[in-house]
Amino acid sequence: MTATDLGEFRAQVRDWCRAHTPADWRRTQSGVSGEEFVAFQKSWFAELNAAGYAVPHWPSEWGGGMSVDEQVVLYQELAAHDAPRLVLAFVGIHHAASTLLVAGTDEQRRRHLPAIRDGEIWVQGFSEPEAGSDLAALRTTARRDGDRFIVNGQKLWASGGMHADWCLLLARTDPAAPKRKGISYFLMDMSVPGVDVRPIRNAVGDSHFCEIFLNDVEIPAANLVGAENAGWQVAQATLGAERGMTMLELAERLGNAGFRWLVETCRPIDDAAVADRLAQFEIEIAGLRGLCRELVEHSHTGTAGPADASIVKLCYSELLQRLTDFGAEVGGLAAHTVLTKPMSSGWESGAWVLDFIGSWEWTIPGGASEIQRTIIAERGLGMPREPIPV
Repeated sequence: MTATDLGEFRAQVRDWCRAHTPADWRRTQSGVSGEEFVAFQKSWFAELNAAGYAVPHWPSEWGGGMSVDEQVVLYQELAAHDAPRLVLAFVGIHHAASTLLVAGTDEQRRRHLPAIRDGEIWVQGFSEPEAGSDLAALRTTARRDGDRFIVNGQKLWASGGMHADWCLLLARTDPAAPKRKGISYFLMDMSVPGVDVRPIRNAVGDSHFCEIFLNDVEIPAANLVGAENAGWQVAQATLGAERGMTMLELAERLGNAGFRWLVETCRPIDDAAVADRLAQFEIEIAGLRGLCRELVEHSHTGTAGPADASIVKLCYSELLQRLTDFGAEVGGLAAHTVLTKPMSSGWESGAWVLDFIGSWEWTIPGGASEIQRTIIAERGLGMPREPIPV
């Protein structure tokens, strides 16, 4: 795409954002009920989908096909116009889609990819009480019974689980195999008998995370993704999306909305040290944007390194934490009195204390920072493997 074409595309997106970004959504989405949040998210997703902006990273045959340059422009303009984020659709359009495109069957793709674009909501059922960063320690079991599997166990930290239609589920199908060898990957209908979703109320009053209890849940064998007992390999596609491809949008959000909120908070403060911190953050954000763009380009050409996604995930999550921490610091006591934030915002809403608390969602789930550093050391730098405790 030429610079002229890209400029025309930017103008097109800019005009669309001006005409379609919901007015006053931050105020109207603060403190709303779960039902109102879901209705708003689905309506906004439908708007983006109708314009061809909902899944730009998907292949063209499934409704995407934008170049990396176009995706960057799209996310820049959405962030610059303070458009709501697709919080509810996040797992579906990124994690579920990546898994299905890499490892799903033709029938699974035909069934679910159009449904996701029609508003089907997904949740990720990976972590458990005793299996967080050490995901291979999961204990949920799936026992084959003819053309179905019977699943029992518990999942934890399932974001948005109470609203989900389907679940990306990891379960142990061979208890006798080594930890990573006996896991299978399933698509689970959340409406079937035996699925019990319980929201977890956190310290600031949100119930974003959920527990999912599974009691003799039946999953058809046709919903197995990849080969039986090869789910660990399939899961890398999902985790790769979480650590990598999603960052292109998030980096632009951080560089536009997040940094803009921070500059506004710091504007009344005439202090050289504050100005120096802002300059440092701007430099780091520019570096993050470059890393994200490079990762997406290399992913499209199949030349991404084995640790590139982990580098980007680590860079984004820790930068987000430092930036929101600084916002809470310069925001002073007033920042501690803000009790709600818009449910459709990102992790950088300008409610600094709540944003800082929320930033820990990125340095722990999807592979904690310690895990990312281990991946970078072992797979990226070729250093000796970390000793396994006896």
